[in-house]
Amino acid sequence: MNWPVNLPILIAVVLALAVLIAMASLILRQRRSDRPTRSRRWRLALLLAAQPILAVLLYLSLLPPPLRTQAGTMVVATAGAAQSGIAAAGDVQIGLSEAPPSPERERAPDLATALRRHPGTQRLQVIGAGLEARDRDAARGLAIEFQPPVLPRGLIGVWAPSRVGIGATFAVHGQVQGLPGGTVELLDPGRQRVDRVAPDRDGSFALSAVARGAGLTGFTVRLRDARQSVIEDIEVPVSVLPDAQPKVLLLAGAPGPELKYLRRWAADAGLKLHTQISVGAGMQLGDAPVALNAATLAGFDLVVLDERAWDALGAPQREALTAAMRGGLGVMLRIAGPLSPRTRTQLREFGFELGVGADSVAMRLPAPSIDEDAIRARLGPGSEQAPRPRDQPVAAAPALTRRNLSLAGPNVQSLLRDADGNAFAAWRANGQGRIGLWSLGDSFVLALAGRDDLHAQLWSQAFATLARAKPRDVLRIEGVARQGERMVLCGLADGAQVSDPRNTSLSLLIDPMRGAERCAAFWPAAAGWHALKQGERAMAFFVRGRDDAPGLRANELREATLALVSSRSRGDDADADALERDRWENFFASDLPRGAAWPWFLAWLICAAGLWWLERSRFGRFGAGGDVAQG
Repeated sequence: MNWPVNLPILIAVVLALAVLIAMASLILRQRRSDRPTRSRRWRLALLLAAQPILAVLLYLSLLPPPLRTQAGTMVVATAGAAQSGIAAAGDVQIGLSEAPPSPERERAPDLATALRRHPGTQRLQVIGAGLEARDRDAARGLAIEFQPPVLPRGLIGVWAPSRVGIGATFAVHGQVQGLPGGTVELLDPGRQRVDRVAPDRDGSFALSAVARGAGLTGFTVRLRDARQSVIEDIEVPVSVLPDAQPKVLLLAGAPGPELKYLRRWAADAGLKLHTQISVGAGMQLGDAPVALNAATLAGFDLVVLDERAWDALGAPQREALTAAMRGGLGVMLRIAGPLSPRTRTQLREFGFELGVGADSVAMRLPAPSIDEDAIRARLGPGSEQAPRPRDQPVAAAPALTRRNLSLAGPNVQSLLRDADGNAFAAWRANGQGRIGLWSLGDSFVLALAGRDDLHAQLWSQAFATLARAKPRDVLRIEGVARQGERMVLCGLADGAQVSDPRNTSLSLLIDPMRGAERCAAFWPAAAGWHALKQGERAMAFFVRGRDDAPGLRANELREATLALVSSRSRGDDADADALERDRWENFFASDLPRGAAWPWFLAWLICAAGLWWLERSRFGRFGAGGDVAQG
């Protein structure tokens, strides 16, 4: 039969009621008795105080306090722990399933099972690599001591965007351990090196690459030692999406080579470009004309226009463009010629101080940070009409021209700079959107000189910075996506399913305890690309193999366990209150091992005998010993 409270609490309640009844009876008898038989104040106080004392001693006789030795330190051995360790007397030694076997340790499949076997444990000493994901929830709220081991040589951290658009330049950051004098390389899916750097003193590095074709691709981070021997190859999964590119409205006051090569790059990059080029007399080239109003601009992420197209805008069109910009639209103004006083005034209202300069000046792009082989890999093999041999020398970046403008002002951010450090592109926030100025007038010369990579890099960076921010996916992944380990998928819809690389689908069960987060746990059984399907939508995510990237694996365990230690340190006061609550809960628990009962029973027997004698004697009464007349 299930009682609403356990037996210790029930006994405590009964004894408390008995104490209240006994104390009330003593007070009532004191008020109703005659003066000769009435107790003096000290005698009454002693009788009243004896009631709760007897009740406490009786409770301790029935249920002695839990043994404190059961709430000591639990030494938990994890993967990589030594087979024998030094433990203090009385400490419990546990070996989890991944720990090496040892006769000194009690084997347990997980930490929760070990804590159930040894109730009252308040402190953990973790030895080895660290706690697995399955054990971290059980360890929360306990004092944890963890001395992390030295990480293995190799890659211990890598961070890259999981999804990028076609033609976008993305960065790969990471950290290595034990690689003095070595280098870190980034290989594209064709195993061509696209970047190479030497790690910093702390082992951190940053690489970059360009996403070319759409699909689920895998770049590779390669580590080389000081002798240029390969130490490790780690796959970096990237999902290149064609629909991640912004929708761009291109307005120009006249045709020109800059527009020609800009449109060619946009087509190669998969951008959805709508072009309107004025040729005079009310005629336009490009796509069908669209009206510049709120409804039309809401369908675009970026508007690119030159100074002629800007001057041609009417007041209602400019107001609609400004309102759309405040709502998140990005605007780029290409300045290839002199600006009218009205345009300068309008840009000053947006926060740009352009100065008095207006002529064109020569400039050069900064020197590349990658070598010729990496540049050649980024350029690619060319096209069928214009193939590019692999041994073809890489052309130097030609000189360019820009308008001699001072792209400055309050809260103006530099976007691109030349070799001398002068900004030729800058932007400023305007509401939820951004407005940018572009003073480079002949970027097409880069494409003519065979440096399509630099041309694409400049425009890709500018578009990515200014375009409307895409809403983040509702889906959120908690934990590390690794084979056989628990991970949590949040932001799910009803009927969500996960399909593994073998095309086996598994329905996800949403946890009602997470509420509006709509999360479900998932244990991937296979490594590789998985697809989360919700209705007609599908999102890919990558799961690493169980033994893939041992350095990353070791650092994951290390950081997750240290996070438990630091969270305990940040909440010392709250943990002290929780510890006090746990102590009282353990005191009233019925399944904990308890100490001997006979000392408490002996104390209760002596006190009960003394109280029995005092209640029946005339000691302390007004009528005792001729004290009737005393008050």
